Order: sequence, then C-alpha cells, then structure tokens
Amino acid sequence: MVNVFLAAAALAAMAAAVWERLRARWLLRRLDTMLDEAIQGVFQETTFNESLLSAVETKLAHYLAASAVSARNLQEEKDKIKTLIADISHQTKTPVANILLYTQLLEEQSGEPYAAALVAQAWKLQSLTDALVKASRLEAGVLTLHPRPGSLGPVMEEAAAQLAPQASKKGLRLTVEPTEASAVFDPKWTTEAICNMIDNAVKYTQEGSVTVRAISYELFCRVDIEDTGPGVPEEDLNRLFQRFYRGALSYETEGVGVGLYLVRQIAEGQGGYVKVFSKPGRGAKFSLFLPRN
Repeated sequence: MVNVFLAAAALAAMAAAVWERLRARWLLRRLDTMLDEAIQGVFQETTFNESLLSAVETKLAHYLAASAVSARNLQEEKDKIKTLIADISHQTKTPVANILLYTQLLEEQSGEPYAAALVAQAWKLQSLTDALVKASRLEAGVLTLHPRPGSLGPVMEEAAAQLAPQASKKGLRLTVEPTEASAVFDPKWTTEAICNMIDNAVKYTQEGSVTVRAISYELFCRVDIEDTGPGVPEEDLNRLFQRFYRGALSYETEGVGVGLYLVRQIAEGQGGYVKVFSKPGRGAKFSLFLPRN
C-alpha cells in the first residue's frame, strides 16, 4: 500500500513538473511573440484576466503607446528644427553675401587697411555661418549621408586641390601619396571632412609639409593628414572635436572651432570615427577611419 502511494505521489510530482515546464515554455513563446509584434508595430492585448501574463500585456501596451507619442513628439521637434535651419540658411545667405560684396568694393576703391579687415571678417562670418548650418543639418538629420563603396584616391586629391593655394601661399609642401585604398563613404561629405582636416593642418603649420595618405586595414581604411606644425598639447587632445573648442595654441590662428567638430559628425554618420596623434613640437596626425564594408 505504501509503495502504491509513493508511486502515485511520484507520478503526480512528475506530472506537475512536466506541466510547469510546458507552461513556462508556452509563456516564453507568448512573450517572444509579443516582442516580435511590438517590434513590428502590430501588438494587441489578447489576455484580459487577473493573470501575470495579462498584467505584462497591459504594461507593454501602455509602454508602446507612450513610445509612439514620444516618437511623434520627437518627429515634430525635428521638423521644427529643419524648418528653423532652412530659415536661418535662407535668411542669412543674402545679407552675408551682400556684406562681403560691399566690403570688397570698399577695399578696392579706398585701399584703406580697415577695408581689408572688414573683408577678412566678412569671409570669416560667411565661413562660420556655412559651417554651423552644415553641422546643424547633420545633427538634425536634415542632410542624410549616402555611403557607397569607392576609391579614396580621387577624394583625397580633390580635397588637397582646394587647399593647395593656401598651402602654397605659406610655402608648405602639400603632398597626396598615391593609393588604391577603398572604403564605404559619402564622396561629397567625406571630401568636406578631409578638406577641414587639411585646412586645420595648413593653418597651424608654419613651415615644412602636410601629407595626406590612406592605409587599409581589414575592417577600416584610415585617411591620415600629417603635418610638421607645433603639435597638440596633451590637455587638448580629448577636446579638439568638440563644437567651438579652441586649443591653447590657437589664439593667434583664424578659426571658430567648428571644422573638426564637423569632421567628427561626418565620420560618425558613416559608421567611422576620428583620432588625433600628436606630441608638442613634433607635429600632429589626424586620422579619419572609414568602414571598408
């Protein structure tokens, strides 16, 4: 009799264990289905009782509803920012162009030193406005990067050609090393990024050279802009790519601290990143890493 009771108890325990296991498996499958439906945006409550599953469904439904409201609010804010940036870009373009035109005419007619200073400041204002609008558009998603596989050689050559007159004026050797390196990048914005890096190198290099080269790795391609300038103090290395940041050695050099910030935005928008390697007095090397796949 005792053996029969023990056997029955053992069978009951085994049945209960199997039941709990099947129930747990069913619950996990239901939760997995719920998450899939949530990801696809088609989730609906199906259980309406006092069970734990019903409570989880209700909470998930409330969370998704709140997320949808937040997404709509975020999109509305982005649309407002897009409109604001478009307005700023449109409203400032003509006045800045007119200021530049009239100051150039004033310089040609008067020959006064202050006229040349006005022209320089007008160019600076135009460069600042252009850089801020570009950075803001990238941040707000107004401008979308379109990376595609391509050769980096032509992009490097084009960027260097734009800065060649500035380098020649200072007596610097601006060299682009031949390369067959390729990566996945947006040609227009990558040219913009490399231009900003070369421009930064030319500004801070008083004599010597600026060299542009590309090095391929398994996952990334690295574009280096190396100069023979004064280098970057260690305390500035981690802050160079912040918006409006100006290092300790930049007080005598023209600039507003937006160019390298824009480089970082462009790099990150393409799945890449930027780094700087430098020691004071031994030049600097700015590197743009772009994905190869």
